[in-house]
Amino acid sequence: MSDVRPYAISMWDFSWLERRWPGAGYEDWDVALGDLVERGYDAVRIDAYPHLVSADPHRQWDLRPAWNQTSWGAQSRVTVCVLPNLLAFIQAARRHGVRVALSTWYREDDDDTRMRIRTPQDQAQIWLDTLRAIDTAGLLDSVLYVDLCNEFPVQAWAPFMYRMASDPPLSRTQPEVTGWMRESIERLRADFPELDYTFSFCTEFATWPEQDVSFLDVLEPHVWMSHPETSGFNARVGYDFQKFDPVGFDNLVSRGRSEYEANREHYDAALYRTIDTVAEWSRATGKGLWTTECWAVVDWKDWPGLDWDWVMDLTARGCERAAASGRWLGMSTSNFCGPQFHGMWREVDWHLRLTDIIRSAPVDPEIATSRAVR
Repeated sequence: MSDVRPYAISMWDFSWLERRWPGAGYEDWDVALGDLVERGYDAVRIDAYPHLVSADPHRQWDLRPAWNQTSWGAQSRVTVCVLPNLLAFIQAARRHGVRVALSTWYREDDDDTRMRIRTPQDQAQIWLDTLRAIDTAGLLDSVLYVDLCNEFPVQAWAPFMYRMASDPPLSRTQPEVTGWMRESIERLRADFPELDYTFSFCTEFATWPEQDVSFLDVLEPHVWMSHPETSGFNARVGYDFQKFDPVGFDNLVSRGRSEYEANREHYDAALYRTIDTVAEWSRATGKGLWTTECWAVVDWKDWPGLDWDWVMDLTARGCERAAASGRWLGMSTSNFCGPQFHGMWREVDWHLRLTDIIRSAPVDPEIATSRAVR
């Protein structure tokens, strides 16, 4: 094993900019980042809104809610100005010794600016504009890696890849999808070769031998027990990612915990299989892994009847399984390690135990040459 040790990374998505009202968790970045470091984390993955930076870096953008049932971002319309805040956040992270991974969920504004992306060159250009602004500000060395699109090519986050909402899901086994990824990354790498580039994924892990990822510097799989490709948990409890209807969370309250506890060995084994699958993908391709969204349920929140203890216990077991593999350059404890999730955030000792496991985990020598860890 190498002397390199993984990062403990949290996902603050678009919440870092959109949840800035009193009590929302990110109104004071120095407080939030100080609390993050107190819990043992040394990196954070955020939405850089590159399509909005490229279109007009200083405009006040009116954003529509992605949902009102989960606690990421704002649950109603919100107005943001991106570039000055992006640079200020990276500067704040630097003060706290926190590296920043850049990603994007291509948030929808009133003009639907994201739909101007029509080619991989278009996607590369918006990221080039964003990285140049960060470089000009002298902050590029704080960037850990660049994820060009969250959970590609899921339509919710890459709608510009589809002609109609009713189109069937695209697959990374399709040459046109592979070509899109390759061409956009090659263009970025020509100008900023010092960075690691990837697209994050949450689907198609079973078909990884059919996917060409040779042009990615690292892999970023998002892995959960409850994801439909991992287990039938969501179907059993009646949760279907309802964005604007509380029925999904009501079903989790009435059935979630009991379903898991009655079939714990089954669901734990399903999670472990997926972790082992992406570790095998890493070994076969020689790519290091980053995981910022994991390990128990995809959606959870502070809600009557939604207890955190069993979710945190399963999360810990997933974290331990992944850390022992030697294939992760960085991982999170879950996708809830942010100040808006009070039931988990307040458990400082729990975070410290897991971030210590992450940061002391072995890293196989072949992936220790990643630009990010160097």
